[in-house]
Amino acid sequence: MKPKPRTIMISGGGTGGHIFPAIAIADEIKKREPDTQIVFVGAKGRMEMEKVPAAGYPIHGIWISGIQRKALLKNFSFPFKLVSSLLSCRKLIRQFQPDMVVGTGGFASGPLLQVAASAGIPCLIQEQNSFPGITNKLLGKKAKIICVAYDRMERWFPKEKLRMTGNPVRNAILTAHYDQATEKEKLGFVADKPMVLVTGGSLGARSINEAVQAALPQLLSSGVQVLWQCGSLYEENVKATVAVPANQCRIQAFVGDMAAAYAAADLVISRAGASTLSELAIAGKAAILIPSPNVAEDHQTKNARALEEKGAALLLPESRLQDELMTMITSVLQVEERNRLEQNITTLAKPMATEHIVDELFKLQVS
Repeated sequence: MKPKPRTIMISGGGTGGHIFPAIAIADEIKKREPDTQIVFVGAKGRMEMEKVPAAGYPIHGIWISGIQRKALLKNFSFPFKLVSSLLSCRKLIRQFQPDMVVGTGGFASGPLLQVAASAGIPCLIQEQNSFPGITNKLLGKKAKIICVAYDRMERWFPKEKLRMTGNPVRNAILTAHYDQATEKEKLGFVADKPMVLVTGGSLGARSINEAVQAALPQLLSSGVQVLWQCGSLYEENVKATVAVPANQCRIQAFVGDMAAAYAAADLVISRAGASTLSELAIAGKAAILIPSPNVAEDHQTKNARALEEKGAALLLPESRLQDELMTMITSVLQVEERNRLEQNITTLAKPMATEHIVDELFKLQVS
């Protein structure tokens, strides 16, 4: 007799760093067991409510948000949201009766995993960062398995629950087989000159844009080519104030094929989100990491420092960005230094992360 298909609930959102790993896990589950019913839970009004359906999965929204550390008055409604979200999750758990639940971090994963664990449903946490957020730290005691990407996570979670799997990475990055010279030429650049990829994320980062703009004349005069993802919020202003030859610098709001951009780059300048760092390791790219100071627990700085300690990337705080960016770029583009960073970051790559996470998930059974 054919066994009953599993039902698995997944929650993670607020940022792409939580959403895309959740979707990657869902895709791997479906690849192995197409009959599995996968149901997502997200926070109303957040980007997962758009991204998850676009990936082909149903999602149910709950009324929840994070605690505001800088605007305490905005926390007035938090207790009401928490109670509402717990009640909503209890209803969803009763409706779908999942065999297991996965949380990848973010506001909505807290209430769902709390209710599921209390009902005896086995839960798996996928923690992307070297320093976990409040939600995952609180849920660590209730989860059966905690999949991580960094060493020394026993500081935050029970050691016996930890599994070193790495972070899920977009399939386009995993399967990319590009020739660097060819990709440079496709961008309109010269194949045998160094190219720097600059990205502050899809929305952009003003501090990075300002520092790159200041360094650009010196960069271009030294023969360095630049692919600059300035972000949708800053595209109009950057293009209006920066006049450069297109064959030396391409300014775009968003880079659609990031796998090709990584392949073309000799150096990547970026934020230090966990998903980005995992992609850089897979791509084997030298990187200057500029952590965002506006994230919970300052986890991007901790992520970047974890790589810096292994000689796998350089950390440049925003406070030193304007003064040191050009010097650091010049240093990394030296062949010996670039090779050192590339070799060290490649050792951290975990291309089978999603498969290993689903392996651990499928070991769980309703107790």
